[in-house]
Amino acid sequence: MRDRFGRQINYLRISVTDKCNLRCVYCMPVEGLPWIPKEELLTDDEIVAVVGAFARLGVERLRITGGEPTVRPGLVDLVRRLRAIPGIWDVALSTNGVLLPSMAEDLKRAGINRVNISLDTLREDRFERIARRPVRFYRQILEGIAVAEAVGFDPLKINVVVMRGINDDEIPDLAEITRERAWHVRFIEVMPVGANLDLAEAFISSDEMLERVRSLGETEPVPGPIGNGPARYYRFPGAPGTLGVITPLTHNYCMRCNRVRLLADGQVRTCLFGTHQVDLRAAVRTGEPIEPLILQALAEKPERHYLQPGSDVGSGGLRALSEVGG
Repeated sequence: MRDRFGRQINYLRISVTDKCNLRCVYCMPVEGLPWIPKEELLTDDEIVAVVGAFARLGVERLRITGGEPTVRPGLVDLVRRLRAIPGIWDVALSTNGVLLPSMAEDLKRAGINRVNISLDTLREDRFERIARRPVRFYRQILEGIAVAEAVGFDPLKINVVVMRGINDDEIPDLAEITRERAWHVRFIEVMPVGANLDLAEAFISSDEMLERVRSLGETEPVPGPIGNGPARYYRFPGAPGTLGVITPLTHNYCMRCNRVRLLADGQVRTCLFGTHQVDLRAAVRTGEPIEPLILQALAEKPERHYLQPGSDVGSGGLRALSEVGG
């Protein structure tokens, strides 16, 4: 599949729920959001049917997201069914890690190849400020990372949203981990949406992040692990892990976009920060062909986003990143 700008689309991100067990300051309001009614959520059978249509058109890789995907009942069985779809060879998971201690092994057996785990701080007290949940959740995340390593998820990517005055002083500590462990630590710029505009002064560019990393010693650019998407990667000489930066604001990578998003209510969103969506739920529930709607969505996929620091003007009307799975 190619869009009208010639970009090959072979990657589908699937938001299986809009709910989450954390309330991270950059992702969701502390009071939560009006949840999608259960009857409007795609069922497992409907998700499998939609992904089958995408696979017939050329999608090969999936990423399961949320909200927090592990809070969806029956996720392991859903993953097993998705991995069995002809043409799908790679299924990854983005998670906050809270429920991984009890789920990692089953998810690995079901067909998840690799996981991205959010870890915005190494300090318990800061976790409560950032995630706005009790510190016991933080301890579960650390246990989840350990279990993910133990069951063989590789590569293991650690996502860090960097915020000035909140956790940016931990860049060196997080970077140093890659000298000792085969973690791929990715520093991410804050992406402004309606509910997090109070973080405007907390924005820190990827260039500044890299400057702080380089103050620790020489780094070299490297290709990065499988599924590296838009991140740029670097490595300390001889280190088992890598450092990455994800730069949606300061270094636009839309020209390399290879993905679309299936939201939990059956909408296909062709740009994370665009307004364009196509409804697949109605078609899958009435038995109409899905492929023409997918091709219609691709024909209307925008060239780029227009995200601006400190403003929700280019956010596509999003109130929270949790609505679309990032």
